[in-house]
Amino acid sequence: MHSPSPCASPTGPAGPWRVVFAAVLASWSWACGAPLEAQDGSAGDPTGGPAEVVEHTQQVEHTQQAEHTQQVEHTQQAVAERPWVVYEGGSGPGAGRHIVLVSGDEEYRSEEACPMLGAILARHHGFRCTVLFAVDPEGGTIDPDDQTHIPGLEALQDADMLVLFTRFRRLPDEDMAYIVDYVERGGALLGIRTATHAFAYPADSPSRYADWSWDRQGGFGRRVLGETWVNHHGRHGSESTRGVVAPGAAHHPLLRGVADVWGPTDVYGIRALPEDATVLLEGAVLDGMQPDALPVTDERNAPRMPLVWIREPQLEDGTRQRIMCSTIGAAVDLRSEDLRRLFVNACYWGAGLDAALPDRALVETVGPYEPTMFGFGKARRGVRPADHALVDGATR
Repeated sequence: MHSPSPCASPTGPAGPWRVVFAAVLASWSWACGAPLEAQDGSAGDPTGGPAEVVEHTQQVEHTQQAEHTQQVEHTQQAVAERPWVVYEGGSGPGAGRHIVLVSGDEEYRSEEACPMLGAILARHHGFRCTVLFAVDPEGGTIDPDDQTHIPGLEALQDADMLVLFTRFRRLPDEDMAYIVDYVERGGALLGIRTATHAFAYPADSPSRYADWSWDRQGGFGRRVLGETWVNHHGRHGSESTRGVVAPGAAHHPLLRGVADVWGPTDVYGIRALPEDATVLLEGAVLDGMQPDALPVTDERNAPRMPLVWIREPQLEDGTRQRIMCSTIGAAVDLRSEDLRRLFVNACYWGAGLDAALPDRALVETVGPYEPTMFGFGKARRGVRPADHALVDGATR
């Protein structure tokens, strides 16, 4: 076989290796005393040696690196400026599933609870989680008192699960349409605390979704979740809630790993649930604001009110929609590990991952969790959605 001369001119590759190959070719040509052929076929400058070509290569690499850095910085800036936060899922049973968590209430700090839950679901279980907030359209900070502006609801178009924690919202029709479309197509749903009265429209509202208002024959709460706002069954701020497993529910898969549910919020009143509702937990009214407080001995615990229930109404195509409602779930309630576990279980169930439901789901918070006590006017001010982003594996 004929061996090529060490000074033969090899042909060069195309693509990103062309610049590197040019430097090698220049060295080859210089060593052999031959001028470097230009790309257009003309003779190159015989005075240009390999040092000049290497310098050009370094300049190209520097330019490419600068462009890449600029693109990364632009992407980071865009993420920082968008009025929501996304926790990308990783490995785990939830990989490929998308959960949208919608916050927006003035009292129970949903803007703290939802990002905490989203981070758990993404980091420990693989779900991709988008967390939305009520946002001041002028300043871009989270403002639970703004009842008309929750940007990013278009994320519901490809969602597998909705976690809704809003109170008396009055959204523009173009935004409300995303929620209505999601629910009416049979999307799975977890409604937390004030979701029973998630929306409120004035009597003269021209909105085509005004009948979703909590006071229009129960609105969304009664028709979808099973009940609307009724009253405070326990004394607000002085009587807390203990979750008690409902009769016949002890072995329900959604209560897997759930044994100790307590929260400082009070029990909500429930008039009547639909016939298709299955109660998982009942709410015992406690005589005090500590976990070891005893149940009150009056008629309010005889019988106890439903606290957490599920529904599976049948849709027109014969499938069943999966709905859970929990009237316990303020940010401070979610210091309860087993309440967090119940909500994680609900997301597995809603996303159709029954077979993957853990025996004891991991619900350790991703970073510190120091929720604000419930109450009007107590929201932390000046917080932006990006402040809830994961940094070095933990939320800020």
